[in-house]
Amino acid sequence: MNQRIALSAWRAGGRFRAYRGHRIFTRVGGTEGAPALVLIHGFPTASWDWEALWPALGRHYRLYTLDLIGFGLSAKPAHYPYSVIDQATLVETLLAQERVATYHVLAHDYGDSVAQELLARQSESADRHSLLSVAFLNGGLFPETHRPALIQKLLLSPLGALVGRLANRDRLAGNMRRIFGAATQPDEALIDTYWELVSANGGRAIAHKLIRYMVERREQRARWVGALQQARVPLKLIDGGADPISGAHMAARYRELVPQADITLLEDIGHYPQVEAPEAVFDAYLAFRRRCESLP
Repeated sequence: MNQRIALSAWRAGGRFRAYRGHRIFTRVGGTEGAPALVLIHGFPTASWDWEALWPALGRHYRLYTLDLIGFGLSAKPAHYPYSVIDQATLVETLLAQERVATYHVLAHDYGDSVAQELLARQSESADRHSLLSVAFLNGGLFPETHRPALIQKLLLSPLGALVGRLANRDRLAGNMRRIFGAATQPDEALIDTYWELVSANGGRAIAHKLIRYMVERREQRARWVGALQQARVPLKLIDGGADPISGAHMAARYRELVPQADITLLEDIGHYPQVEAPEAVFDAYLAFRRRCESLP
């Protein structure tokens, strides 16, 4: 893939939009008139996670992404009802502002849950036909297979607010190194950028509020897993098998529960396939989309 897009250039290539009175960073690119592809990032990072894939995907699709509220360069209000369901509404609001009628989704981690909510909304309404396909990267699609990292457990505990305030670059680096593949470890520049995104706009003060998505996944399990099982659109899983959080064990559960499961397992890759193995993710995603186009 191309040389890394610096965060400053990523920011300069985007714009801020308003949502519920807050500034949301958004970025649009790729090929005018091509099918719309929405990229939804995970916890605790931001849309910059897609920078390695951005140029290649942009040659085939019109790309739309954003930093979800509470993440990255977007606003991180201290008093806000953070939820996956609200984040899905934020995505739909951005697409409406951009006048996107139909779209595909490529999601990761927390973004997988946002995509499941979008799928559920479509399955629950006979009038919704805007979402055309969904591809998932590593994420907690099934609460029973999600193995949260220690920092996630601590953020969800009664000590969560204190744990968030005590976060620093070195702790973030340690956590990231544990979930990346052994041969695809993050370099210092990547960690620096992750820390800048996580800590921007007072991010440490709200991390314990964002982590409530783990509870929301359990509460919404029947609906969100049902959305996978009843999906009216093609689904794809591209999974880093070495991920201790949602790796090969999650892919095995996906195969058990999702009809005609379409899975690409990247055995030695960790939790961030789009960062660790962007070429493999691109190839798997493009092959998926080409199969979709060949369907009757």
